[in-house]
Amino acid sequence: MSDGENMIQVIAKYNKEHYDRLEMKVPKGKKEKIVAYAKKHDGSLNKFLNRLVDEAMERDKEKTD
Repeated sequence: MSDGENMIQVIAKYNKEHYDRLEMKVPKGKKEKIVAYAKKHDGSLNKFLNRLVDEAMERDKEKTD
């Protein structure tokens, strides 16, 4: 096994232990628009989606409090 392959396995193991995965389906063509927007504003799709979820949950929490 090469060092590169070993590193990939180490990263995959870390991610499996520390993160949950979600799948999101969008209409054809929309993914590219979302990714471009995310890169421009947050740097990554993951950071962008996490920010949106956090903001929505905080906003909705304030409505029910």
